[in-house]
Amino acid sequence: MTQTPSSGDTGSSSGQDKRVRMPRFRRWRGLLGGVAAVALVGSTGAGLVAWQQYEGIVASLPTVDGLRSYQPPVMSRIYAGDDRVIAELADERRVFVPYSAIPDRIKNAVLAAEDQKFWTHKGVDPMAILRAGLTDLTRGKGRRPIGASTITQQVARIMLLGSNAVSLKRKAQEAFLAMRIEQVLPKEKILEIYLNEIYLGSGAYGIAAAAQTYFNKPLDQLDDAEAAFLGALPKSPTNYNPTRYPDAARGRRNWVLERMVETGTLSREAAQTAQAEPLIPHAFVRPGPAPGSEWFAEEVRRQLLEKYGQDTTMQGGLEVHTSLDPALQLSVQNTLRQGLMAYDRAHSGWRGPVKQLSALPANAPEDVWVDVLQHEVAPLGMLDQWRLAVVLDPAKGRVGWLEGAIVRRGAAQQGGVPQTGQIVERDISWARRAHPLKVGDLVMVQPQAQGERVSLMQIPRVEGAVVTLNAHTGRVLAMVGGWSFQTSQFDRATQALRQPGSSFKPFVYLEAMEQGISPSQEFDDSPVSYGTWHPNNYEKDFWGPTSLHDALRESRNLVTIRLAAHIGIKSVADLATQIGLVDSMPHVLPAALGAVETTVLKEAAAYATLAAGGLKVTPSLIDDVQDRQGKVIWRAPSFSLVSAASQAGVGANTGADKTKLSEPNAVFPGGQADEPQQVDGAATVPNATAAAALGMDDMPFLLDNRPRVASEQSAFQITAMLQDVIRHGTGFSAGKGIDNPVAGKTGTSQNFNDAWFAGYSPDLVTVVWIGFDTPQSLGKNETGGAIAGPIWNKVMKTAFEGYPKLDFPVPEGITLVRYDTGRGVGIDGFKPDQIPGVSVSLADNGAAQELTAADTGAENMADSESDMASGGAQGGGPSNGAAAPPTGQPGGGQKPVQQPSGGDIGMGGLY
Repeated sequence: MTQTPSSGDTGSSSGQDKRVRMPRFRRWRGLLGGVAAVALVGSTGAGLVAWQQYEGIVASLPTVDGLRSYQPPVMSRIYAGDDRVIAELADERRVFVPYSAIPDRIKNAVLAAEDQKFWTHKGVDPMAILRAGLTDLTRGKGRRPIGASTITQQVARIMLLGSNAVSLKRKAQEAFLAMRIEQVLPKEKILEIYLNEIYLGSGAYGIAAAAQTYFNKPLDQLDDAEAAFLGALPKSPTNYNPTRYPDAARGRRNWVLERMVETGTLSREAAQTAQAEPLIPHAFVRPGPAPGSEWFAEEVRRQLLEKYGQDTTMQGGLEVHTSLDPALQLSVQNTLRQGLMAYDRAHSGWRGPVKQLSALPANAPEDVWVDVLQHEVAPLGMLDQWRLAVVLDPAKGRVGWLEGAIVRRGAAQQGGVPQTGQIVERDISWARRAHPLKVGDLVMVQPQAQGERVSLMQIPRVEGAVVTLNAHTGRVLAMVGGWSFQTSQFDRATQALRQPGSSFKPFVYLEAMEQGISPSQEFDDSPVSYGTWHPNNYEKDFWGPTSLHDALRESRNLVTIRLAAHIGIKSVADLATQIGLVDSMPHVLPAALGAVETTVLKEAAAYATLAAGGLKVTPSLIDDVQDRQGKVIWRAPSFSLVSAASQAGVGANTGADKTKLSEPNAVFPGGQADEPQQVDGAATVPNATAAAALGMDDMPFLLDNRPRVASEQSAFQITAMLQDVIRHGTGFSAGKGIDNPVAGKTGTSQNFNDAWFAGYSPDLVTVVWIGFDTPQSLGKNETGGAIAGPIWNKVMKTAFEGYPKLDFPVPEGITLVRYDTGRGVGIDGFKPDQIPGVSVSLADNGAAQELTAADTGAENMADSESDMASGGAQGGGPSNGAAAPPTGQPGGGQKPVQQPSGGDIGMGGLY
């Protein structure tokens, strides 16, 4: 019988079930609570960590305030006298273009490719970041993440972070900085910075430089296709280089055009036309230096670095206007090279081939020797009109070369059309005497006008330098510092210190004129000894009493020495230093013969002082310097324009009047009123009130700031004597065929180590120097008149083109007289108290002086002079080191002991 459970049992069973279920629920609740607690703690901790990271990133961010006054590094440009660019100086080649001058098609192309939402976002584009993140997740590992940076972020990276590191921290820094930049700068300024800063390949920074580099055009001349190509470059300038990867570059350009259509900035028809346009880059040759101007441009660069430093010079956007005459510069360079080649051919044998191609067989077919030549590199110093040739038949002098090739020094392969020719007979004989030609010899040749003839060429070992400048202003019109700037950048016109030899003598005579001595004054030309020093004339003969006119014309050493002893070598040294010919000069008599050191540029300026009538001429290569805003920050100080009203009653200024150097500038009356002006080395501050009061109709007045170092009368007397040096004296070869009035002087230093010719007209000065870098003899009888004179002649003939024929102006108080100088008829200028043709006694004027060893430099002389002059017997004379008195001048006392003819030349100049 079945029993029904009691209600108590049933309830008991039900209660047991409840006790089983309730612990499970509580466990779930506890689990969820624990998870929530952990999540809360974790999120709080993560938030704290994120906040700390944010604080750290924000604290380390640079300020963006500097972008308000953004000035990008911009290249500096050097201009010739005709305003042609001859050189560009830059660490980064960039041409800054303001936003308003950037064409819309350029802006649209860049924005379509780089940042379509630029005008609407606040520095970052969240959708672009999300899209890039999803794309990166689906790509394989090891690939660079896709970027989603806006243009503002790129500006932050380029201008403020300077890092391309791929990291979340860097991207966060970019984003925060971008948002800050958007708060500080307008969109137009941000885009301006970006378009001027972005690197676009091939050394071009900014869109303006890129337009020049790829298309050789300014921005406003680019069409849609070219603008789209510039828009394609920021993504990867290397991978879209049109020369290396033309297909990729064209594809990217067309993609940019499609994006421009999508953004509505270009019509479909215009895009299709642009896509059909071939992508043909036009090679851009960066200016600098222009052909032939290397020496000049490099000296300008050195002066800018010294004046403004590296950053301003290379990144300050300076506009440097120089005095260079490009046509004259090129002519002077070619003339000097011809002179050096002529000397080298006359004094040196053939030094052999550039190299021997031993692998080239005899009678090699054309394709073989052409392939060999294509891989040969032209040597440094080889001229552009020369050709690198290979000897094919030495007996007949037959050579082969590549005509029309552009000489690319250091290039892996040369181009050109194969051509053969015959070396002229005289050059075959010239080579045969020392190094007979062989098959496979690699030689330098120059094609001749007649038929298939070529001349055999070699790079000279002798060097030279030439400077031509304006005689009034000191503006350097041409300057060549050696054979080739590629071979050596050492500038022999400005950096080489060499002895001027007898070209120094005119300044000894100038001091004599300053002391009132007449050009017709006679000094004794006879042997003399000062201690152990036995000077002599170049010809080693003696004329007896000789006028200063004849002595300077024929460069007589003994007269010059006696003259220097009479007027005092200290006064000569003071004058030479004031003129700027030397920085310092020893007070010893050999210095009067040119035993000092100077440069070609300094000597040119010193001779310009003679041409300028005794006013010191300071050579200058730079006319003025402008900053990136076009403000003149420096100009050559020799002349300035001032208010004519302030100069009323003054008349023409004949030298620097230091009381008037602070007059207001009539050209830039208010431009630099509170800035010191450099005038002849002295800083002056213009009167700002007076400058502001200048009216537009106020006439300017030319103020001559040059200091006077010699009287106009004395300078003209030297000029008159130096004219006869060219007409009938040692400089005769320099004046052949020149019918312009010119004056000049030869210079030859000890042992014929240096050959000079310095000469001038009323407008132009040219100085030529020839010698070896390591001083050695140019050869017996190789004087300045023989070597440097003909080069000077050709330079001046070219320089005179376009100049009128002008006589040297005769200053007031000078009388020109034709008279018998004693050894011919000469024309000299005489001061009022001087009698033409008369030599007076100088014994009573207090100028004559006894010489000591210190005056003669005897204590500095070697016991034997065989190291200073070749040959010649040692003359007798005082053996105690004391100098004989200067008794050669009239009334000067007893005659010195006669020395045998042919005594030592001694230190200093020869001729």
